Amino acid sequence: MSLMKRTLKSLAVATALTAVGLAAQAQEVTLKLHQFLPQQANVPKLILDPWIARVQDASGGKIKINHFPSMQLGGKPPELIGQVQDGVADIAWTVLGYTPGRFPQAEVFELPFMMNNAEATSRAFWEYAEANMFDSDLKDFKVLGVWVHGPGLIHSKEPITTVADLNGVKLRAPTRIINKMVSDLGATPVGMPVPAVPEALSKGVIDAAVIPWEVTAALKVPELVSNHTEFGDESLYTTAFVLAMNKQKYDSLSDENKAAIDSMSGADFSAIAGRDMAGADVPSRAAAAANGNNIITLNAAQVAEWKAAASSVETGWVAEMNDKGFDGQALLDQAKALIKKNGM
Repeated sequence: MSLMKRTLKSLAVATALTAVGLAAQAQEVTLKLHQFLPQQANVPKLILDPWIARVQDASGGKIKINHFPSMQLGGKPPELIGQVQDGVADIAWTVLGYTPGRFPQAEVFELPFMMNNAEATSRAFWEYAEANMFDSDLKDFKVLGVWVHGPGLIHSKEPITTVADLNGVKLRAPTRIINKMVSDLGATPVGMPVPAVPEALSKGVIDAAVIPWEVTAALKVPELVSNHTEFGDESLYTTAFVLAMNKQKYDSLSDENKAAIDSMSGADFSAIAGRDMAGADVPSRAAAAANGNNIITLNAAQVAEWKAAASSVETGWVAEMNDKGFDGQALLDQAKALIKKNGM
């Protein structure tokens, strides 16, 4: 081989190695994000995918996050928090209440009529979690965001206006505390993750479900029920979510990559997630109305009846927290104060 050919070959090899090195430098780590909703649903589309893009941009391409919707990595929604703890997924978005009793302090935000502004409540939730949960309930995770959805309401096959209308109704609820509320109101609670709702409605396993408007379009709920009961300017309930990362994986990252993730996470991200999730209620509600469904909006006097009937849930939660060694009333008062502060 001539000197010229050897030189050209050496240059080609060097160029290839440089390209490989630059590619490795540009993308130092690949993370797996796992969650339970289909890709086209609002949370993946409006919250998770934009967050992924922001983190990747902030890292200068050194972080790549692969998004696995609809439980594509296997398992069922209640297993997500365990998957992120065990490293099956590096990041997971899930409902804290899908594992009953594991995150008791978060339940305060799910109490009846606790929330009426998802953005303010989500920012309050971050502050509350930072003060009470990061070193206890959530100590095994790197918490990236916590938030709640917009006003929770009832979607039913038969119209529901009064509390008495719930008698004998098999009603889906997402978490322990909301199941307790449903039971106290006279319905028969049926716990299940939200992806199971369409099949349960179509097969008659349940007669009704409590979910926010935003997810109804993706689940085709307005095609399965024709009645929707709203609570005026109030929210019957909401659900506590977390975007959590495997702590060991986070700790293994470079300081630069940690900073990229941290810059796109936290209180502001939590508030934005709550705001955007609630904002997605509007088009989904409009779609149900366009479908000719019956949207029942209760007046203040009617809502007062529901509040009185559900008040035992709050009292019971405080007592349960006291039994667990917490100051239940102090946690409740703190959560309410934080929601009020952030709503101002």
